[in-house]
Amino acid sequence: MKRPLYEVKAEFFRNLGHPARIRVLELLSQRDHAVHELLAEIPIEPSNLSHQLGVLRRAGLVQQTRRDGQVYYSVSAPEIRDLLLAARAILSDVVSDQIDLRSELRGDWLASS
Repeated sequence: MKRPLYEVKAEFFRNLGHPARIRVLELLSQRDHAVHELLAEIPIEPSNLSHQLGVLRRAGLVQQTRRDGQVYYSVSAPEIRDLLLAARAILSDVVSDQIDLRSELRGDWLASS
């Protein structure tokens, strides 16, 4: 039975649902990284990084290659960078709206005191 697109999309976003995975994708969107380079940038245990890379690999979001005896990871699609930038823009708007609301609430509080 064919899965509805919305279910596939939900699974896609679940695969992004860990801070270490997002950070890995941010770094790999800049350039390919060896595992030791990722470990230097992400405060995570090596076994946990391996697990997170496995999730991303099985989801088809990253790929690995061997060079000079090391494993290098890269994003599987350049659009991943676009997705991360879109998330940043959306969050910036949300935070801005929250700041505006907080300012408005504080103003109302002061006016009613």
